[in-house]
Amino acid sequence: MAAAGSAAVSGAGTPVAGPTGRDLFAEGLLEFLRPSVQQLDSHVHAVRESQVELREQIDNLATELYRINEDQKVALDLDPYVKKLLNARRRVVLVNNILQNAQ
Repeated sequence: MAAAGSAAVSGAGTPVAGPTGRDLFAEGLLEFLRPSVQQLDSHVHAVRESQVELREQIDNLATELYRINEDQKVALDLDPYVKKLLNARRRVVLVNNILQNAQ
């Protein structure tokens, strides 16, 4: 009796080409996991795209706040808000890098 995972042998004693039990199991496992991995990959891609869009919006808002701050005649200090936006942007970039490395 042949051991599990060894190649089959024909009546003439020559190996018969064909998938082994291990190969069939691995293929079945891959086919079972493939939809989940593809779905996860598409969600990660969507999150990365939204992170890039969010980063661009934060940059635009920070630029606009700087412009408003320079144009104001009243001494309205917007620097703390700009710093908060830049800190949020830094965190968005960090999350995006983590997602990129995980993908």
